[in-house]
Amino acid sequence: MNPKQTTPVIPVNEPLLGGHEREYVTECLETGWISSEGKYIQEFEQRWAAYCGMNYGVAVSSGTAALQTALACLQLRPGDEVILPTFTIISCATAILEAGAVPVLVDCDPRTWCMDVKQVEAKVNFRTKALLPVHIYGHPVDMDPIQELARKHQLIVVEDAAEAHGAEYKGRKVGGIGDLSCFSFYANKIITTGEGGMVLAKRKEHADRLRSLRNLCFREDRRFYHTEIGHNYRLTNLQAAMGVAQVERIEKHVAQKRWMAAAYQERLQNIPGLQLPVEESWARNVYWMYGVVLDDSGKMDAVAFARQLKEKRVETRPFFVGMHQQPVFQKMGLFKGEHYPVSERISQQGLYLPSGLTLTESQIDQVCETISQILKTSNPIGGSQR
Repeated sequence: MNPKQTTPVIPVNEPLLGGHEREYVTECLETGWISSEGKYIQEFEQRWAAYCGMNYGVAVSSGTAALQTALACLQLRPGDEVILPTFTIISCATAILEAGAVPVLVDCDPRTWCMDVKQVEAKVNFRTKALLPVHIYGHPVDMDPIQELARKHQLIVVEDAAEAHGAEYKGRKVGGIGDLSCFSFYANKIITTGEGGMVLAKRKEHADRLRSLRNLCFREDRRFYHTEIGHNYRLTNLQAAMGVAQVERIEKHVAQKRWMAAAYQERLQNIPGLQLPVEESWARNVYWMYGVVLDDSGKMDAVAFARQLKEKRVETRPFFVGMHQQPVFQKMGLFKGEHYPVSERISQQGLYLPSGLTLTESQIDQVCETISQILKTSNPIGGSQR
């Protein structure tokens, strides 16, 4: 019998649904409150906003919808600019474009892989209206310099905290520092509603506008009469019920992620050729995904590494590809001639390992033993095999 056919695959992620999810969702089904009205919507918004230290929560249908709604809320004008890291999900840049503004890029920090805050001020000019720091893979951006720039130049700060539920910057929860913040509750996130997202806001006027934008911009004084374009980005009560159950367990989920990272760190720290995630002294990293970056020896890139891990039944996912390297933006004439060496290197050499909340110690042992074996026996591949 082929052992490859009998060894179970170690998945890159699995959600943990170990609380009151079934009970709360069943209540929705039994009472008929299954759409975008019902008690769990407001409860989920309030509990998540309170957890993060923000005043208002507006639940939406996805993390991408959260970004789009948050950027639309700012009422940006053509030519306005928003600064963001090149190393992020494409939703960040498309939300800026859909708001009618221009995305302006900076490279990422070589240690944390988050926005390199030292590069931001040089990109600020009279057209800059907002900053979009992205907390990457569970580690916070260094937010003090971002907030200082925002005060100095009267800019809005929109945090993308989609991957950093429960992470902290100098004792404050990420998503509770900027003017607005965006979260995703996709199935692979630290808390999940299956699909879903939320925008958090400090100011009531922002929250009111966000609620209008997520609901087709219906007017309170005259229904079906629209003076602005909005979207149907509503979250269902069913999803919010799951979200409430997940929020109840957030610290347990975070503790599990941090245990996972410590277990990987212990087993991988002495394997040459790997850069492991860091946790800066001012941060609580929640290790949404445990990423590793191969060295630049030329023996192997992340694509070849992932292929060999897959052959041995270990799932992985590649790192983001920088916005300046995206063909769709190049066709649009964006980011011409721009290069961001840190992002380019880790995009080619980085991937993340199985990181789900259901991951066991024996699975971590298997992953690490497999990594060690591959790196010890790897042969030169003659460059990237993308």
